[in-house]
Amino acid sequence: MKSERHQVTAAALLELGSATLGESGGRAADRRLKPVWPGAAVAAPAYPVGCTPGDNLAVHVAVTSAPRGSVLVVDVGRVADRGYWGEVLTTAAEAAGLAGLVLDGGVRDVAALEAHGFPVFSSTIALTGATKEQRGTVGAPVRVGGVHVAQGDWVVGDADGVTIIAGDTLDEVVTAGKARQAKEAQFFAALRSGSTTVELLALDASLITSDDQA
Repeated sequence: MKSERHQVTAAALLELGSATLGESGGRAADRRLKPVWPGAAVAAPAYPVGCTPGDNLAVHVAVTSAPRGSVLVVDVGRVADRGYWGEVLTTAAEAAGLAGLVLDGGVRDVAALEAHGFPVFSSTIALTGATKEQRGTVGAPVRVGGVHVAQGDWVVGDADGVTIIAGDTLDEVVTAGKARQAKEAQFFAALRSGSTTVELLALDASLITSDDQA
């Protein structure tokens, strides 16, 4: 079961979102990692997985060993065009109490994943399946979406993409994210009252040439 602190942290991260957190000390993963279905969102501790390219045996093992409430963060190497994940693994992951998946490669059964409501972020969709017979790692650090990921890190994924927060900076990043959110709220109020972004951000408008002859 998730601890109360875990639930509060996850809720705070989801509210702030990957974009705000990525500008507040989190590490933004490459934009190729996107939600597989509209509305997918997750915030939970990372459980890293490393696969031999083209093979997903490590993913199957990770589903049996990852802590409940965690997100599998999977490196599949240079062979992205495989269906490393689908409805079967989703069903197994739900039964194991996992929170979601970030996989730097292909997944399939997209309609089924959406029907399950299981948050999945991947770099592509692929029909061809993976083998299940090669070496891999579970729990050891990996590099996914250009970002180093280790156990203890947190994953935040939503419509804007995926951000990884180092475990030892979590409180600092959340604090910075809340401060950024509050500052933006002030901006929104000022904009509605007639201020401009040029004024609020102290931008140098003189750098822009204007030729208004309407």
